[in-house]
Amino acid sequence: MPSTSISKTEYDPANRILSVWFVASGKRYAFEGVPPETVAAFRAAFAKGRFFNRHIRNHFRYRRISGDDDP
Repeated sequence: MPSTSISKTEYDPANRILSVWFVASGKRYAFEGVPPETVAAFRAAFAKGRFFNRHIRNHFRYRRISGDDDP
């Protein structure tokens, strides 16, 4: 099911980096050390925003990669 808060995700299993693009801000963040099981559950979740807030946000180190306001 599409999410109203998350527009796209990509996962690099070799480096365990989950990239998440947010609808409202257009920003992309990379979350480090995310296990493949968590990514699979996230992608299968009915409410992706809720799953993200409960199981990914504040659980993994992250950094902002890009956003609409970048040059």
